[in-house]
Amino acid sequence: MDIALEPLIEITQQAGDAILEVYKTDFDVEIKGDDSPVTKADLAAHAVIERGLKALTPDIPVLSEESVPPEFSVRQHWNRYWLVDPLDGTKEFINKNDEFTVNIALMQDGEPVLGLVGVPAQQRIYVGDVIEGKAFCEEGGTRTDMTGRAMQRDRGVTAVASRSHGSDRLEAYLAALGEQFGGLERTPVGSSLKLCILARGDADIYPRLGLTSEWDIAAAHALLKAAGGDVWAADGSPIAYNKPDTFLNPEFIAVSDRGFDWRGCLPDVSAL
Repeated sequence: MDIALEPLIEITQQAGDAILEVYKTDFDVEIKGDDSPVTKADLAAHAVIERGLKALTPDIPVLSEESVPPEFSVRQHWNRYWLVDPLDGTKEFINKNDEFTVNIALMQDGEPVLGLVGVPAQQRIYVGDVIEGKAFCEEGGTRTDMTGRAMQRDRGVTAVASRSHGSDRLEAYLAALGEQFGGLERTPVGSSLKLCILARGDADIYPRLGLTSEWDIAAAHALLKAAGGDVWAADGSPIAYNKPDTFLNPEFIAVSDRGFDWRGCLPDVSAL
């Protein structure tokens, strides 16, 4: 990777610090035009990240959840850009359960190739470099390499699921998954931490049967892929980024071990 990691880690840390400054106060919550919540912490982290990335890589555009996106006529010419969610898991932030993240992804030719996921309340930063095939967690000045765990057909499966976005379809899918693999353990968690749990080898699969946005998953997508996992749309197609008319993702499946034949044994989402 031709971009130094240390300044990116520092930007992620600074954004997390800005979030925590708001987190310890009695902050207000506003509702945006898409009915999603936003706080001063979202905006403070956005300002830190945008300023830092523009100083570090002035020739690479920045697309953030908290910015006004250019028209596709402009974006279609971007072969590299930063895709940012300054505070993913705003509902978790509001509920003060510590499960919120800072997401910074470098996109190249339509795919996330570098991802940083900061977890401010835990003082952790996950980093995944897809090109180098390396993922690690930095915590307390120590870096620990990460890799997803190998899946085996003759054991039960561990799934992570959203803490804030459950549904009857998800429950039906998880039940079918448990039957298919002879048992299921479930770990509820918020924000992009679900993908981080897969990347560090603490779970096997994350089925997302609901809407997300590109900036919600790009950084953790890179992290997971660098750690040996993968993410694909529920219909089996690749996840597309920088689409012409929407930033919404399709429903998707994320797995810790991309070498396992998941597609040969997963329940059919379209049948739910």
